[in-house]
Amino acid sequence: MMAFLRHTAELLPERNDNVAVEVKSLNRSEHRNRRGRKFGRITREKWLILAAVLFLIYSAVLGIKILFLGKMDGGISTSLPVQEEIKRVDELDVKKQGNYKHRRKYPPCEVAFSESVDHLVEPKNFMNFTQFSLDYVEREEKSFGEISRFGGQQTLEEREKSFYARNQKLHCGFVKGPEGFPSIGFDLDANDIIYMNTCKVVVSSCIFGNSDFLRRPTSKRAHAKISEYAKKNVCFVMFVDEQTLSKLSQEGNIPDDGGYIGLWKIVVVRNLPYKDMRRTGKVPKFLSHRLFPSSMYSIWLDSKMRLQTDPLLILEYFLWRRRSEYAISNHYDRHCVWEEVLQNKRLNKYNHSAIDDQFKFYQSDGLMKFDPSDPNNPIPSYVPEGSFIVRAHTPMSNLFSCLWFNEVDRFTSRDQLSFAYTYLKLRRMNPDRPFFLNMFKDCERRALAKLFRHRALPSLSPAP
Repeated sequence: MMAFLRHTAELLPERNDNVAVEVKSLNRSEHRNRRGRKFGRITREKWLILAAVLFLIYSAVLGIKILFLGKMDGGISTSLPVQEEIKRVDELDVKKQGNYKHRRKYPPCEVAFSESVDHLVEPKNFMNFTQFSLDYVEREEKSFGEISRFGGQQTLEEREKSFYARNQKLHCGFVKGPEGFPSIGFDLDANDIIYMNTCKVVVSSCIFGNSDFLRRPTSKRAHAKISEYAKKNVCFVMFVDEQTLSKLSQEGNIPDDGGYIGLWKIVVVRNLPYKDMRRTGKVPKFLSHRLFPSSMYSIWLDSKMRLQTDPLLILEYFLWRRRSEYAISNHYDRHCVWEEVLQNKRLNKYNHSAIDDQFKFYQSDGLMKFDPSDPNNPIPSYVPEGSFIVRAHTPMSNLFSCLWFNEVDRFTSRDQLSFAYTYLKLRRMNPDRPFFLNMFKDCERRALAKLFRHRALPSLSPAP
């Protein structure tokens, strides 16, 4: 039973002032009528002037507001070509939906998992992919300001060199500032670090900013039920901040003496490295090889999903059976980065100017539109559904994860915008060093876990 894990059996894993109208000359009706008519004219003139002034003030304020929003996070671009293109995409969306009266549904499909974990054996020489050595920048000796950054101060020249799959030392988060600088964030308890260093296979997720409910791994399907072997030998780690932990406790989800809620080992992160909760969530999402340095495999699960399949069956199906070192599903609806850019703007997912800057940079470095008719496409889609990622911690998988994280750290936190660029550039710069990435169908992702809606969206951050 799971020969490659046998040696890990010890592991555990949001006036009336009475309006005193003094009529002193009630008997002088004619004079009163004349004054009334004159007063009426003056009143109408004053009201017209007042209305005009208010309109001018409103117009000025509205103009400033539109300009301001165009520059702030989530702002609306006033560029006419962009508006026309977004309108065109909206019209295409309507045509796609056809006569559907409700939101389109994307059902799961059958996945041919093995019957059980009892006889699973890691394929011989499975980890024998492209080999090289990676080391990580732990501290920067010079400062570019008074505050250090979690992702470090990577220059464009260093960024370019980091895409080569070779022995190197690169930025990959957790970069301390010079001596005397404060913590860069993502601070963990020493006992949690010790526990995480023992993990060989990891299922991890996170909830920051109280953005979701806690969803415990479970399954009603007998053939995919999470096995006792997996419960004992796979680490299930949920990263939370103190705000989320407090909310979970109020809802009755209180960690036991060992720090567990069900299968989840609750690891509290203090001093979050980013104000943007989405960007903070990319740390455990992309950097599992750094958080769990002894692990051979990891599965990332977004907090909006409840795992309902044994993680060892997932490894066998998506990695071992396909001889892949990284697996992620395609997006359920969009496949071109151009479409993803417009969708992010249309839904105000991030600062429009920041999205434009990132997109222009990528185009200038060779990013092309996805052509679904091209039989030579290296992957079936340029837009992933990144809520479920399966990884072997190989050198190339670790390098890709660092590179993708660095793009999210440098540009916007919308990782679907940077996936294709990162993958294609890594592939282009290393033609003789393959990266075995399995982009599977979205319907298969939906078969692995039950999807829910987020409790609330994390707060957006201003543009970097």
